[in-house]
Amino acid sequence: MSSLDQAVETQLKNIQAKTGKTLEELAILVKESGLSKHGEIRDMFKRELGLGHGDANGLTHAILQSDGARVAQAKGLEGDTLLDELYPAAKAALRPIHEKLMAAISQFGEFETSPKKGYVSLRRKKQFAMLGPATNTRFELGLNAKGFDANPRLLEQPAGGMCNYKVKITDVGEVDDELIAWVMYAYESAG
Repeated sequence: MSSLDQAVETQLKNIQAKTGKTLEELAILVKESGLSKHGEIRDMFKRELGLGHGDANGLTHAILQSDGARVAQAKGLEGDTLLDELYPAAKAALRPIHEKLMAAISQFGEFETSPKKGYVSLRRKKQFAMLGPATNTRFELGLNAKGFDANPRLLEQPAGGMCNYKVKITDVGEVDDELIAWVMYAYESAG
């Protein structure tokens, strides 16, 4: 079992302990609610069970079996096929940014990649980066780390989000030494 799978399993066990309900009981709660959309179910878990956003989101993915890794696996997506899915014709111009960034990050050492619906999550003991196309013309890199100096390129995000910082990138030339240093810091902070 990968460390990512172990982390998900631990999260689900903690959710069951917090709520006092098994996964089966939580799935029945969803079925009885009549809700089918991810966001509606997630918000119900937050409202009805007092779960935080991350736990409610993870639980919703588990019940709907809709996390990015399962979707990618079901579609047989990996490598170039996964990138083709993330970067269709309208977003193809952003793919070189992804490839240059991943080439640099792969030099840091071991980490796991977890494909999601519209981005790729990178993890060590915890997630350190999220990367992918935000729009047809803009790539985004999310970083999980604390203590960065203020910088107009490095946009601090509100507390409680998936990443502490975000960098908007529109050209492969913006994948420079400064950006790689930020990613390396996040990588090292993730254990």
